[in-house]
Amino acid sequence: MNISPRSLSLVIPAYEEIAALPALRTALETWVPQQNFQTEVIIVNDGSKDGTAEFLNQWADASPWLHVLHFSRNFGHQAAITAGLDVANTDVTVIIDADLQDPLDAIPGMIKKYEEGFDVVYGKRSERLGEGPFKKITAWFFYRLMQTLVYRDLPSDTGDFRLVSRQCLEAIRSMRETHRFLRGMFSWAGFKQTAYPYVRQQRKAGETKYPFKKMCLFAWNAVISFSPLPLRLILLLGLVVAGFGTLYGVYSTLRWALVGDTVAGWPTLVVLICMIGGSILIALGVMGEYISRIYEELKGRPLYIIAGRRNI
Repeated sequence: MNISPRSLSLVIPAYEEIAALPALRTALETWVPQQNFQTEVIIVNDGSKDGTAEFLNQWADASPWLHVLHFSRNFGHQAAITAGLDVANTDVTVIIDADLQDPLDAIPGMIKKYEEGFDVVYGKRSERLGEGPFKKITAWFFYRLMQTLVYRDLPSDTGDFRLVSRQCLEAIRSMRETHRFLRGMFSWAGFKQTAYPYVRQQRKAGETKYPFKKMCLFAWNAVISFSPLPLRLILLLGLVVAGFGTLYGVYSTLRWALVGDTVAGWPTLVVLICMIGGSILIALGVMGEYISRIYEELKGRPLYIIAGRRNI
């Protein structure tokens, strides 16, 4: 059992969210005063160029509980969350997006789970309002793919919306890899975790920052950053190609010995060269991805650069 938290941080990444920020401000200015513990809101402006920075500065000047970080450029959603986690200094921290698809009303239920003894309470989407069949199907496939390729204990149908205890937060802060997949990092860290089912709301305003192409890149980054499986698949591919070549060699030898005939080989030769050459290029490409990430990690550059701040 955990005692009731005395303080709470909301970490909110924001990139090009000027359309959604007025609704977020209205919701938070109603929600924050209703809490019976110290509450701070940390919004990280991920290099927006649409007026998000100006809106946040004006809002922070009027609300001392709002803390704002401005990145020098766009470093990405996962880096923005990391920056918020780095400055959070409360008993529990909740990660939530700026579009209000993850409702503030779910947080009290998450806190009750925390009081029951859980260090991580992740929001599990029981329903996704305002999303078409294609989005739902690709999201379903994404989470199952991640469980297969990245981490089998990764919870399905969840995003970054979650409550984290101070103990777990300190563990996550110690992980400074450049290519970050926070959902996997929270699962890998362990601690006592549970789901909190909720209905994901329709976006209040603006457009999603994760279209299909970006989701594919996010999935690829998660796989390469968290799993050696692509390298093992390359080994399997090499074994298959080598096995095919060996069987074809045995077939050609037997045909020559039994029939006295050699296979007219131009089409076959072209096919075999393409197969072997293609598998080699695939292997080099995947190995290059891993090597490039090792190179980027060794440079030791910061995960983000802060260009400005308010109330911090």
